[in-house]
Amino acid sequence: MSRLYLLRHAKAGWALPGMRDFDRPLDASGRNDAETIGAAMRTRFYVPDLTLCSNAKRAKETLEGLAGQTDTGRVLFFDTLYSADATGYLHLIRDNGGSGSLLVIGHNPMTEDLAMAISGDGDETARATLNRGFPTSGLAVLRFDGDLAKAAQGTGYLEAFLTPADL
Repeated sequence: MSRLYLLRHAKAGWALPGMRDFDRPLDASGRNDAETIGAAMRTRFYVPDLTLCSNAKRAKETLEGLAGQTDTGRVLFFDTLYSADATGYLHLIRDNGGSGSLLVIGHNPMTEDLAMAISGDGDETARATLNRGFPTSGLAVLRFDGDLAKAAQGTGYLEAFLTPADL
């Protein structure tokens, strides 16, 4: 069995004049939400062996908030998590996933599109929450019977969907 954690970065502030979207930092509520999700991961024993994180500033700062609360395993950074679509995310997961657990810190709509595509079944409450959208700091927890290298559409089971508002 393997587990995939899909996390949308925490809430970022608006870009200042001349600032690239890529460089937008978290705002105060985003920093708090990242810590809240990290604490929730710790108490639920959602501990990744490996984390794939977007190189965007808000994703890196989300990782910092998590890491202050829980273990994030080994971390790899990818520019493509900022620009790739859900299919690109899935390729990264297949290339880096094994039989353990993997956390992906990325962006929307990619995280939402991927969570919807690969979760064939799941906990009724988690599916209802995900169907309402994928907010900042939202965490989808997906279980797979096999290796993440074989993850595909409809093969995951959505165990949980956490948002800071629900914690």
